[in-house]
Amino acid sequence: YLSSYKDLSMTKILKLLLNASPMSHQLGDLSLACARIYFGAAMALAHGVKKIPPSEKWINFVSELGFPLPEVFAWSAGFTELIGGGLIALGLATRVSSFFMIQTMLVAVVLGHAGDPFKKIELGLCYLFASLLFLGLGAGRYSLDAIISKRLKSHEG
Repeated sequence: YLSSYKDLSMTKILKLLLNASPMSHQLGDLSLACARIYFGAAMALAHGVKKIPPSEKWINFVSELGFPLPEVFAWSAGFTELIGGGLIALGLATRVSSFFMIQTMLVAVVLGHAGDPFKKIELGLCYLFASLLFLGLGAGRYSLDAIISKRLKSHEG
């Protein structure tokens, strides 16, 4: 069936399948937007909502990790997950939010789940590495960051 297409040689098929760059910028930007929206919404709704306002149990857990002012750090983690997750989903201040998300996930993985089996650490690591991805790549074309950046460039002259 494929052999009837003259332009589809095995080499061309392999180059297409093994190409490390996006097949099209639109597909790459759309993929980044979908991942960003899911990541941010999941972080905000599955994790951040539960931590604002912080429960006594959550504050005690933060205290047991050795943080001074555990209430402040409990609120900080909750706001990072809720507000930061929402901002990442919108693609607004994505790199800044990702930076703070990385700090929160490092604490979760290194201190919060220290000694836990990998199965319990895995989700935190996924959020950590996704945050690194958004820190490095930014929000992408389909985001509020892109709209604001484009407007700022047009005002520069």
